[in-house]
Amino acid sequence: MKEENKRVLGLKLPTDPRWVNLAELSLEEILTDHAFCEQKATTSCISLIQKYSDKSLLVQKVAPVVSEEWSHFRMVLKELDKRGMKLGNQRKDEYVNKLMFFIRKGVSKDELFLDRLLFCAMIEARSCERFRLLSLYISEKSLREFYHNFMVSEAGHYQLFLDLAEYYCGKEITRKRWQECLDFEAEVVKQLKPKANRMH
Repeated sequence: MKEENKRVLGLKLPTDPRWVNLAELSLEEILTDHAFCEQKATTSCISLIQKYSDKSLLVQKVAPVVSEEWSHFRMVLKELDKRGMKLGNQRKDEYVNKLMFFIRKGVSKDELFLDRLLFCAMIEARSCERFRLLSLYISEKSLREFYHNFMVSEAGHYQLFLDLAEYYCGKEITRKRWQECLDFEAEVVKQLKPKANRMH
């Protein structure tokens, strides 16, 4: 698991697979948190398009992700409804809030743009890793298939944001800053520890 994360996603600190056993005991809360993660991902992509509407490739590539993330939100709502569960209240995402400190202040527009793209890539990478664990270890077969599809999608989004960063900011600069992002994220995860009722 650890080696695969390093090779595919680059994550420095893998999630303990036992998190899945705890998560499925709080399935309604996990699904609620997942739904709001998809909603926030939709909003984040819209925000990127609004802020960088002059970057044609970004607009072209990210616009379909907006639709995809919103369809994911609806899929999770459907899963909740199928199980007689309700969408709970949105809560603060400590992981995302702490990861936001990776985005530098007082830097050039290009540096800020790079950090925002890598911030998006990092959230997608960690989500992909958690979805993979659920797809492998959650006891219910239908949920394993459900989360496998999300894992595949998040992997594509993660790669898209990295590709856009390399296209606009250069490979060398992007890869150096990405390693810094991975180190930063590992410290965030270490501080927070995975919560049984949260996706991050």
